[in-house]
Amino acid sequence: MDRYDVVIVGAGTAGLTAAIYVQRANRSALVLEAKSYGGQIINTPDIENYPGIKHVSGFDFSTTLYEQATELGAKVTYAEVTGVDDEGSRKVVHTADGTAYEAGAVIIATGARNRPLGIAREQELVGRGVSYCATCDGMFFRGKDVAVNGGGNTAVEDAAYLAGVCNKVYLIHRRDQFRADAADVERLRGMDNVEFVLNATVTAIEGDEFVTGVQVTDKTDGSTRTLPVSALFVAIGQVPDNVAFRGVVDLDEKGYVVAGEDCLTRTPGVFAAGDCRTKGVRQLATAAGDGAVAASAAVAYLR
Repeated sequence: MDRYDVVIVGAGTAGLTAAIYVQRANRSALVLEAKSYGGQIINTPDIENYPGIKHVSGFDFSTTLYEQATELGAKVTYAEVTGVDDEGSRKVVHTADGTAYEAGAVIIATGARNRPLGIAREQELVGRGVSYCATCDGMFFRGKDVAVNGGGNTAVEDAAYLAGVCNKVYLIHRRDQFRADAADVERLRGMDNVEFVLNATVTAIEGDEFVTGVQVTDKTDGSTRTLPVSALFVAIGQVPDNVAFRGVVDLDEKGYVVAGEDCLTRTPGVFAAGDCRTKGVRQLATAAGDGAVAASAAVAYLR
């Protein structure tokens, strides 16, 4: 069984940042990734909100991060992690292909995937008008008309943010009442360039190469109409994938690993970093910060 000082689960921004910090502390890091390095950000055409970098594509950002980690000596292996055993100072990480790895510490950095609407052409038009992050992509649609789909706090916050950037914002929600905080909803209702589209669902996305509109269907009478927008911001939640770690961490009601800004979980030697953990802000910068914090904590634990 191969042994590493730290096994990191997930090769997104948090995981690769953790690998950099582990290697720079003269410890060995293995990164296990089920799919491909980079995480969700790798498909983003242009990143404008990462400190110190004015513009970079998600692919270039992720590739540079991957190269930085591997050139320092971190090993990246593509395998799905199915569980972690806690044996005190010895952790055993199991993968779907039957291989197990021994570690002194484990960092869970599995991220969270955006919950899609599941309608035709949604994935095809990601980065071409379909977005899951208003603060990431809103500035690309300055002065244009956009739509937000969702009824929780994130959707309402996204609509308020976009109202300060865009010409008009349609907020589409499948019910007639919002789950978001009432005060925030009323504040949004008072904005002149925000229109609520209630009891309605997005049933089609229009446009060839780029989004030009969204079709909404009224749930009460079945009628449809097209909203002429340049972007659709989907804000119906995220889905973490942390079930495999229930034996060593606590999960909240939504499935996120319970861990604070110190990235500590209930199990000594097991840490959580990035979007997979309980936190208020899930951005590229906070994922990188978590990676640094978790790696530093893991190295201190090993001492």
